[in-house]
Amino acid sequence: MPSRSQTQPDPLEDFVVRQIVLDGSRKRVYVAGSGPAVIVMAEMPGISPQVARFSRWVRDAGFTVYLPSLFGRDGAIPDLDESKAVFQRACVSAEFRAFAGKGSSPVTQWLRALARLAHGECGGPGIGAIGMCFTGNFALTMMLEPAMLAPVLSQPSLPLDDPAGIEMAPEELSAVRQRLERDDLSVLAYRFEGDRFCQAQRFAAYAQALGDRFVARVLPDSAAKRDELPPFFEHLVAGPHSVVTAHLIDEAGQPTIAARDEILAFFARRLAG
Repeated sequence: MPSRSQTQPDPLEDFVVRQIVLDGSRKRVYVAGSGPAVIVMAEMPGISPQVARFSRWVRDAGFTVYLPSLFGRDGAIPDLDESKAVFQRACVSAEFRAFAGKGSSPVTQWLRALARLAHGECGGPGIGAIGMCFTGNFALTMMLEPAMLAPVLSQPSLPLDDPAGIEMAPEELSAVRQRLERDDLSVLAYRFEGDRFCQAQRFAAYAQALGDRFVARVLPDSAAKRDELPPFFEHLVAGPHSVVTAHLIDEAGQPTIAARDEILAFFARRLAG
């Protein structure tokens, strides 16, 4: 993949832009590649150059990437004020449930429909998905869709007000656990050790709910990129957080690159025909 600047807006010109209507709701989805489908769900504050870079890595590994626009300006590097506004709008949006006691975000219904569509278009045994930060838990909820075979949770951060919370209704979580056992599937999850938004209590709650089907990876804070961070991550996040995007160090031998490679291998193993 040609090197692209991570400090300039990304035009996303190598993706096909589609307007996809599912369950009565229209969303813009960026699609690229060939092979089994993988849905990449962006972190706050939207489809950044770093999220686009990760999506291209997935594409170049032999998959069709579906990158839905869920919030923010696509390809942009918003300043601090715009980043705050995107975050605040999402927190009060009817599509997302950012706080404890409210169950799964309604947008996951649309994402499950996207999973069915992507599987129908791309074929193969099923699809994979990765959520990050605000969308981090969505890939787990999407396991209620039979086409989903390879869920990855990167620094799942909801609910924001309960470090040990899991953004799912108990009956949904139980159904996912039963499916993981029945179909011999697993969930990959990543966080930095000192992440303030995805703390150890959350991974402990996942492990209690899902047993050994939950495969956790905790990276040392020293593995996080520290320079040339977008304003949202430098000033609002203010610490190690985004394992495969903003805080990834794109150098051989780095723990974040090892995490990226493990995710790509997980998709390949689960989605191979």
